[in-house]
Amino acid sequence: MNQVVLGIIIAFIFIGLILFFCVILIRLYFNKIKKYTELLHEKDLNFQKAITQTVIETQEQVLNNISQDLHDDAGQQLTYINFQIENMKLDSPELGEILEPVSQSLGNLSKSIRSISHALNTQLLLQQDVIKAIATEIKRLKKNSKIEIIYSFEEIKVKKFDDNEKIIIYRIFQECINNIFKHAKANKINIYITTTPHFKMIIADNGKGFDSDDKKNRLSFGLINMAKRADSMSYHFTVKSMLGSGTEITLSENKRI
Repeated sequence: MNQVVLGIIIAFIFIGLILFFCVILIRLYFNKIKKYTELLHEKDLNFQKAITQTVIETQEQVLNNISQDLHDDAGQQLTYINFQIENMKLDSPELGEILEPVSQSLGNLSKSIRSISHALNTQLLLQQDVIKAIATEIKRLKKNSKIEIIYSFEEIKVKKFDDNEKIIIYRIFQECINNIFKHAKANKINIYITTTPHFKMIIADNGKGFDSDDKKNRLSFGLINMAKRADSMSYHFTVKSMLGSGTEITLSENKRI
């Protein structure tokens, strides 16, 4: 009788050990699948970021080419035209009063082209502080636009940005402003930037807005481009908009891991 009981106990222990090892093997199997899935996801993210980075570099090269063309071609042509006008004023003093406004307009146009050329040039952007570059562009926009622009900046401790951050932050700023001027029909823009405790830029307008829940609007090229740029450096990008209530775009450091 004791031998039967002992045999049953041994059998249960044996079965228990088998079940235990089965559970261990199943857990190891699922952990392996989980790690493999995470690895695939990470590779996919890295691949997407690599593609985005390639697109960004291509876009920057195009902008640099445009900047160079504006500086070398358009700038020189305007200088030549202005030179000819000055000669006409010397040769025909009676035309001086008529030609003076034209000369001034050409001078203003030349300055605008120079500013735009500098704004598009990546190397010039990298040589300066991105916040100062944004402030300079806002100053230019205020002079050349009827839209009211309110800019506020908060900084307790100076923040250092790497080259990639400088380019992407500035390009997203440019894209936002261009979209407002082209599509928003706004008469007021609020721009708020802080670097304390982390970087955040909010650009809001009082324009016509759009339905941000509409898939067609969410998938617009401009918004996708800005979102991908932000994601490439692990920044957070959000868009809030309602028809008739303007649009608010926020770019901030994404500290989530």
